[in-house]
Amino acid sequence: MGGLVAIGTIMSMITLTPFFIVLFTIVFMASIGKSFGVRRLYVNLLVKIFEFGRQNIEIVRQQQYANITRSEPEEDELPATDSTDAGKPDVEDGSSGKANGILPNGNTRHKLSNGGGDAPKIVNGGNSVISRAESLILSPEVIDDTRSKSTELGESGNQHQHQHEDGEEGDREGDAESDGSGEHEGTGFKLSNCLDYVKSGMEAIIEDDVTSRFLAEELKNWNLLTRTNRHYEFISWRLTVIWMIGFLIRYFVLMPMRVLICFIGVIWLTLCTAVVGCIPEGAIKRTMVRTVLIQCFGFLSSALSSVVNYHNIENRPLNGICVANHTSPIDVLMLMCDNCYSLIGQRHGGFLGVLQRALARASPHIWFERAEAKDRMFVAKRLKEHVSDPINPPILIFPEGTCINNTSVMQFKKGSFEVGGVIYPVAIKYDPRFGDAFWNSSRYSMMQYLFLMMTSWAIVCDVWYLPPMYREEGESAIDFANRVKSVIAKQGGLVDLVWDGQLKRMKPKKEWKEKQQERFSKLLKGE
Repeated sequence: MGGLVAIGTIMSMITLTPFFIVLFTIVFMASIGKSFGVRRLYVNLLVKIFEFGRQNIEIVRQQQYANITRSEPEEDELPATDSTDAGKPDVEDGSSGKANGILPNGNTRHKLSNGGGDAPKIVNGGNSVISRAESLILSPEVIDDTRSKSTELGESGNQHQHQHEDGEEGDREGDAESDGSGEHEGTGFKLSNCLDYVKSGMEAIIEDDVTSRFLAEELKNWNLLTRTNRHYEFISWRLTVIWMIGFLIRYFVLMPMRVLICFIGVIWLTLCTAVVGCIPEGAIKRTMVRTVLIQCFGFLSSALSSVVNYHNIENRPLNGICVANHTSPIDVLMLMCDNCYSLIGQRHGGFLGVLQRALARASPHIWFERAEAKDRMFVAKRLKEHVSDPINPPILIFPEGTCINNTSVMQFKKGSFEVGGVIYPVAIKYDPRFGDAFWNSSRYSMMQYLFLMMTSWAIVCDVWYLPPMYREEGESAIDFANRVKSVIAKQGGLVDLVWDGQLKRMKPKKEWKEKQQERFSKLLKGE
């Protein structure tokens, strides 16, 4: 029995001693703002592993494609598909059990666009982004009163319906128009008048611009994570071995270490902010708050193996209001590793509540209750009071009001743009290859989300500090918000959308529907 105890003691010393050395090193390097670059080397290694996995998947696909073409010799006689039909499956006969271009599992095959030669690219269910016109009909933007043009489908259908081979129909229409017995163009109801709305409605059913922004971002290549998997780990024995090793590392090595680091980081943040909060107000306290918060959040970022690349640091916010696109609660973590901010938001309980109370001890933040959130004037007043004091740190605001899936920027609320003063735009873009940073709050709780983050490979993102912007003379708060939003979207490579992110939880506004009804009625009247 004594021998087993001795063996257990020796094993614990062998395992725990290196761990505590690593933990102490992380704390020390975070406190001085330095890094050994281990996380960046780790991320570079992951990129090479992902590339190896992609090549293996393409090799197996080429083999599968070759087997299918050998079993279907009649396909060799078919003409090659031109570029205009690149997105369509080649189906020879709808009643046939084997259709050209249809794999045995029901997936369509396309040519690779990433340099894979003529190897097939499997698209599950043919689910690809549909192509829309630049100007959508169903849009919350202000709609002009001009008459919309019919779609090509409507025009061609209308022409086909009224065309005769001998041209007599055209003569009759001309006679009717000359004697005033026929209807003028644009008056009365025609089937083509509603084709624009039918088309937009069908596009919205297939894939609208809003719902897809609250789902996980699609990956071009598999990142060896189970939740983004299409059973690729069983496509070859090499990938099976790599996936099993990666599973063991993520769940049995990285996750326990990350949970422990996060737990220690929260305690460390609570203690540091409590001590700093006891210091009298002044320049010394502000300097210590900035140093302590950057150090504590730098330590917490190691719990996610985060790698953040900051660009244009000469535009780093100094005061005023900082606005950024919103993907996840860890947006704050990514930004606070490089600068000190005040935060504004609703009071929370649980894990977020602990962090909020800890931060409030050391620096000025604006936390409001749910009932106060409805009082815009009250929140705006507190915001103006904070911004008017030049010694306060910049206040960080996410004008979208909800998390978007790292692919787009949605409507900015105008409240933070009515306060006045300088606005510092910041663009945040995560690399989805290493982990999905998007928090779908309607599906995952905060603890579930943190579990997904800590079992990901890493969190890698780019942060761009953009030049400060001011509200121009005569410019409305809405126009100013849209101008800032477009700058952020352009820098981050995100889609600039006009839709309100609250459509995630609410129905479209009544006035949007009324605008569409009014426009359609004017179309029927020929106005």
